Amino acid sequence: MTHVGRFRALMNSQPVDRLPRWEWAMWWDRTIANWKQQGLPHELESVFDISEYFGLDPYQQFWFSTTDPTIAAVQHHVEGVVSTMEDYLRVRPNLFPDHTEAIESMRPWAGRQARGEAVVWITLEGYFWFPRTLMGFNKVSLAFYDQPELIHRINQDLTDFNLRILTQVERACVPTFATLAEDMSYNHGPMLSERHFDEYVAPYYRQLLPRLCERNVLPIVDTDGDVTAMVPWLQREGVRGVLPLERQAGVDGMKLRRQFPDFCLIGHFNKMVMDKGEEALRQEFERLLPLMRTGGFLPSVDHQTPPHVTLEQYRVYRRLLDEYTVRAAT
Repeated sequence: MTHVGRFRALMNSQPVDRLPRWEWAMWWDRTIANWKQQGLPHELESVFDISEYFGLDPYQQFWFSTTDPTIAAVQHHVEGVVSTMEDYLRVRPNLFPDHTEAIESMRPWAGRQARGEAVVWITLEGYFWFPRTLMGFNKVSLAFYDQPELIHRINQDLTDFNLRILTQVERACVPTFATLAEDMSYNHGPMLSERHFDEYVAPYYRQLLPRLCERNVLPIVDTDGDVTAMVPWLQREGVRGVLPLERQAGVDGMKLRRQFPDFCLIGHFNKMVMDKGEEALRQEFERLLPLMRTGGFLPSVDHQTPPHVTLEQYRVYRRLLDEYTVRAAT
């Protein structure tokens, strides 16, 4: 199977020759710096070059920032600066940049994707993420009650921006899947109520997600923490899956699978066992193996590999990933 065909088949719970081998979040800078002291070639700069070095399946992510004309996730320079509509209108001219150059850089990847050689993935900023970026968590939580017109203005502007991005992207490369960056759950569940989700997030999903589905782009929400209670909210709005299913937050992937048989799941490998030796790593894969065999689940470290994990320990993880992605398909 091709890389693209394998990913699409897995996400549709169809038979595959093996599961994809991915790191959905790649690695921290500190992790890479430590590994270069331990033997990782110094000339490897891009995380995608490092991914190739480790023999992972090729993909390319393009993150369309609301504040910088980049294809990578960035540290926003507007965090917490908005308290009122006047504040928002003042900073708005500095938001929603032109991504033409980044989008043009997608064209070679369109060819690779068309040949099945690599999966193209885009990330758009979402409707909890972006207001929280501008306002900070406390202010945005109060604004759900006190300033609904501000949240709706921000999110409609974001929707218009995201739709413009999609129009441009479609001319260069229709991605295999898209994530919405939200981070709207933590270790005890959602950071907003279902009522507020329905009022402030869902109306904008209804504008955006049909556009993705029309082009056969799989929509997935990126939210940390325990997403369990939120999955039915997402599913009814057309979201097809979630990542990263953080084990430390108590997420139970098999429970989600039983409740939502067709929902796509990515991540869920407990990063906290990666320095505990081969037996601990194997036990974690054994925990995931029944879920891996249900289809629609792509195993990956549930967030970035921590810096204290050595290069040799990561090589053991990679060897076991190869083994279990084959076993899961048999």
